[in-house]
Amino acid sequence: MARRTLPILKQLCARSPSLSPGLGSTRSVTYMPRPGDGAPRPVTLIAGDGIGPLVTGAVEQVMDAMHAPVYFERFECNGEMKSVPPEVMDSIKKNKVCLKGGLMTPVGGGVSSLNVQLRKELDLFASLVICFNLPGLPTRHENVDIVVIRENTEGEYAGLEHEVVPGVVESLKVITKFCSERVAKYAFEYAYLNNRKTVTAVHKANIMKLADGLFLESCREVASNYPSIKYNEIIVDNCCMQLVSKPEQFDVMVTPNLYGNLVANTAAGIAGGTGVMPGGNVGADHAIFEQGASAGNVGNQKLVEQKKANPVALLLSSAMMLRHLQFPSFADRLETAVKRVISEGKFMTKDLGGTSTTQEVVDAVIANLD
Repeated sequence: MARRTLPILKQLCARSPSLSPGLGSTRSVTYMPRPGDGAPRPVTLIAGDGIGPLVTGAVEQVMDAMHAPVYFERFECNGEMKSVPPEVMDSIKKNKVCLKGGLMTPVGGGVSSLNVQLRKELDLFASLVICFNLPGLPTRHENVDIVVIRENTEGEYAGLEHEVVPGVVESLKVITKFCSERVAKYAFEYAYLNNRKTVTAVHKANIMKLADGLFLESCREVASNYPSIKYNEIIVDNCCMQLVSKPEQFDVMVTPNLYGNLVANTAAGIAGGTGVMPGGNVGADHAIFEQGASAGNVGNQKLVEQKKANPVALLLSSAMMLRHLQFPSFADRLETAVKRVISEGKFMTKDLGGTSTTQEVVDAVIANLD
């Protein structure tokens, strides 16, 4: 059974400041909640492997401190399980929203990825990773502000592999017009709703003329419905080179499944590392929020023992979740507090050049909540 934790919700009806970066403390006058919008919302929480319990615990602490109108149904789940436990899937389907720590996927063998299982069963067809410069965190490139939107259910991740004869393995890459069109439409909708100017489709249609050609054809058809948004295309190998040399040229990027994983991790590394990049997976009915780029430190036992995992990425993903749940002022407060801590530079984990523990970063974020 899940262990439910309900934050103290006093002051919930009090007006909360809406903080916009660069504007200081201001009160929003443009948001009118519907009656009942302040009711606490249940969220499924999967602690995950390795550093997962540390960083999900960090989110719980901050949510409690800010009296956010959410409560968690917490489940223990690990990547060595053969499938996602039915009670976890039932909770996500009921709550519609999940916050997840990293789940390890064993390399080789017969164990499939629980991450892929979740995406397929819940039809989370779009993955978002937001890669941007954080003030106070020095990086090689400035003005990086990239959103990578990746098709999440097919391509090389379809898992259709078999051994034709001993020593010869065939792996199928599946691309469909339906899945390509809907992820392209989501990318253009995202750009339109967030005042983004350009959508770039990433492909390898010069070699995979039918599969990636179909993906490009779908993107072009969708692009024709958004004349105010500039559309261009780039071959994936050139894309990677351009990312590491001039990342500021990119805005929204839409990709097939495998390319998106590579591009998102590259962009995250350029903008400050996987420890600070938020992300999520969304479908028509459900959403899962997690660390944006691959959690390469999920299984880092040293980080677990020292309790020095970076909670920033999942905290920022939680801000995305709060906006998804229609709690914008809470999202603004959380995001602004995290950015203040990074900007001050006093409490940084090892991956950001500091020596702080997870708890020290959490305490600093809580102290900066308005």
